[in-house]
This record gives sequence, C-alpha cells and structure tokens, in this order.
Amino acid sequence: MSMGIAILGAGIFARDEHLPAVQACPLLSLRAIYSRSQESADKLAQEAPHPVNTYFELPSTSGRSLSDLLNRVDIHAVVIALPIFVQPEVIKRAVSAGKHVLSEKPIAKDVETAVELVKWYRGTGQKRIWSVGENFRFLDSVAFGAEQIKRLGGNVVAFSLKLNGFVDENDKYYQTDWRQTPKHQGGFLLDGGIHFVAGLRYLLSAARQSITQVTAFTSLLQPHLAPLDTIAAMLKVGNKNGGQFCLSYGAEFKSDFEIQVVTDRGAVTVLPTVVAVLTKDPNGVRNERRVRVRPGPAVKAEVAAFAESIRTGKADPRGTPEEALADLHVLQAMLESGEEAGTVKKVHCV
Repeated sequence: MSMGIAILGAGIFARDEHLPAVQACPLLSLRAIYSRSQESADKLAQEAPHPVNTYFELPSTSGRSLSDLLNRVDIHAVVIALPIFVQPEVIKRAVSAGKHVLSEKPIAKDVETAVELVKWYRGTGQKRIWSVGENFRFLDSVAFGAEQIKRLGGNVVAFSLKLNGFVDENDKYYQTDWRQTPKHQGGFLLDGGIHFVAGLRYLLSAARQSITQVTAFTSLLQPHLAPLDTIAAMLKVGNKNGGQFCLSYGAEFKSDFEIQVVTDRGAVTVLPTVVAVLTKDPNGVRNERRVRVRPGPAVKAEVAAFAESIRTGKADPRGTPEEALADLHVLQAMLESGEEAGTVKKVHCV
C-alpha cells in the first residue's frame, strides 16, 4: 500500500523534479500540493496524473491552509521545496504534525539556524524520518566515483573541484524573487554551491577524509548576482594535506563540474557523465580507465530512498540532517573566510 505524500512548494524544482519523482515512486501516492498562493498551487496540481487537493495562504480560505493539510491523517510525508529562509519553520511544523519530511537543500540559511534545527529534531524523540534533499549524493557519476576511490585506497595527497557556471538574467532560477533579492548569505553560492560541497565531501569521505580548515577569496563578477557569485578556496583535510575548491556562477564561458581525488595509489576524476581512474602497474606503467556513466535521475533516486527509509524506519545516511549540516559548515566557513580576505577558518566537526 502506497503512502500519502504532499508537496509543499510549487516552484521550478517542485514542478521539474519533485512531481515526476513522486509519480515514479510506487511507495508514494501524491495527495496534496501546497503553495503560498492558490494560483501557483493549482497550476502545479494541473500537471499531476490524478486530481489532488490544493492548499494555500492567499486568498485566505477556510480548510485550505498549511495547517489543514498537516492535519490530514492520510498524508504521511511531505516534500518541502520552499525558499531557504522559510523552510526551518515549516520543517518543524511538519515533524510536529507527525509527518516524515524530505526538505530541499540547504538545510538552513546559516549554521546557527541549522544547528538549532537539528538539535530540536533530535530532541523531539520523534521516530519520523527527516531527510535533507541533496541530489549530488545520488548522482550516478558521484556514486560510481566514490566506489572507485574506495577500491583504490591509499592516502589522499590532493583533490580539487572546478566549476565555471553562468546564471544570466534569463535563467529560470534567477526569475524567482527570493533569489534576485536573497535573504540568505552568499546568494547562488549557497543555493547552488552547496551541491558541489556535498559532492566533494562525499568523494573525500570515500577516502576516509573530511575537511577541517578552509581559506577562501570571494568576489562578484556579475552585478545581478549580488552579493557574491565566485569563490576560490584552499581546503585542508584531516591528514593535513590540501586541495582546491573553485566555483563561479558568474563566468560567461562556462564549463561542467570536475571533481578529482588523488591518493598515493592513483587518481579518480568525476565529471557529469564520465569517471576516469588513473593507476599504475607494478612496473610503474600508468593506466587510465574511462567509464561513461549515464546522468541518471538523481532526484528520483533521492525520493525513492526517502520512501524506502520510511518503509524500513531507517534513515538513508546520504540524507541525514547531520550530513547537510556538515555541508553548510564547509560552505559558510569559505564565505566567512572570503569576508576576511582569506583568513583561515576551522570547520567544526558535526
């Protein structure tokens, strides 16, 4: 029997990713959609494969608020895709109402808010699952790359992440008011950059390393992306070796992301659709193996893992609030270092 679920939020990502992901999951049955306005809730509901109830705040209508939705006993879980600064309070309301929650990344606008939220959740004694959606940990190329790093073994000697992206004023994600005038630190560096922190951390964890210190420089290349769109950082991991993190959303000549982890036994390079493994044989001859990996429906995999967590009562480690908090610790440390012209910042263990 499928579990009733509601989507809270009717924006771009809910339409393009969450709705198809819920539809594709046999363990879930979409029962309701919530948005701040009736117009946006109804618009997304029209794309559902079967009639669903809509809930909203404007116009105020009896029986159609978020509280009314959360009071429904046939809705067991919610997917939350609301603006960053709104999500923590809605997460609390949903968990308190006894719902399982999959909330979109980042976990919160800053570490302070996220720490309080995780502490509250763990202190409630709730047996409901709360996962934070980070689809980079479900990308096929990242997952395959992690497997290769584990097989390679050895000690991490270097690593890097590179992405030159470009968000122009016609970009669909830029066409949202809360992104054009962000109430959260870092602008797109938080909203989108958290993905790449998560991807790098996931690959480093496969080599049994975590980021402990950062030093960074930040800048703004495109005025419409204020307050920041570019970050260049050096990161240190637990074994005292270092690596690079270079990401921009303001580079007009853009390129896909590349993450590389180098150990004393070889190197693994992860691209969106290719994973390259470089090793050498006992005679010192280098061998490179390149494997093409399908892009994969990462959000569908993420939603399916969330549903399976509900079924089994066991949280998927890729979506725990602590993992999302660790991502935010790293990114905020880079932003704070950039504000202080490259001051070294420690990354607190979670």
